[in-house]
Amino acid sequence: MKERGQMAKGLQFQPVQPVRAYQRIVEQIEDALSRGDLAPGQRLPSERELVVQFAVSRSTVREALRVLESNGVVRSRPGDPNGPEILPYSSGALRKQLVRLARVDELSLSELIGFRMIMDGAAIQLASRLRTDEQLAEMEQSLVEMRAAIDIDFAAFSEADLAFHEAVARVSRNSLIETCNEVVRGVVLGLIADKIAHAANSRALMLESLQHHTEVVAAIRAGDGHAAARVARQNLYDYYATYVPEPDRNPLRALIDE
Repeated sequence: MKERGQMAKGLQFQPVQPVRAYQRIVEQIEDALSRGDLAPGQRLPSERELVVQFAVSRSTVREALRVLESNGVVRSRPGDPNGPEILPYSSGALRKQLVRLARVDELSLSELIGFRMIMDGAAIQLASRLRTDEQLAEMEQSLVEMRAAIDIDFAAFSEADLAFHEAVARVSRNSLIETCNEVVRGVVLGLIADKIAHAANSRALMLESLQHHTEVVAAIRAGDGHAAARVARQNLYDYYATYVPEPDRNPLRALIDE
């Protein structure tokens, strides 16, 4: 039993992050949106009224509104007597928030790649059921462009690859899948694109990726969504796993193990 007054041994607190007043204003307004107390098209009180309600300076209110406007939440004009307008949802605003989330240090490369494997597999599985002949032809044209890009450089191949995945995501008819795939793919490539481009086996990686994409399109053409998704996840694993520390590869292997 510990004696009263005895100092706890080995206890170590973590530094705290100061929270500024404008951040609390942002949190309250975003919380009101999530609860449904605020809706697109409605207006917040005027700046003068917000100063009174939050009991802060006008500069603090304006900083909070600047952040909310940057995030695509409100449209604000200094001095507007009608108050800032709540904006409707837009994929652009969601994209900004996802980019911020994906770039934080708490998300590992393994987590980002794993998320791509899940989302890409889902999009391709949907495409195998929903695609039209015109959309299938668009995917096949992307393969032609990927094949030609191999003899140019990795940047050209990556651009053709992006066109392929954008075509698939559009077929999924799910804007969340489309936006999430775009953001996470961009962040992952931003982290390791230079390593792939200058790898000794860069051409071999591109050829292998092209082969996998060709198999995906064949499975989509046949309407075999499970096979298409399986090949897509395997392709992402083969392409990126070597850049992930060995202990962090187990969650990725779990996505391709049958």
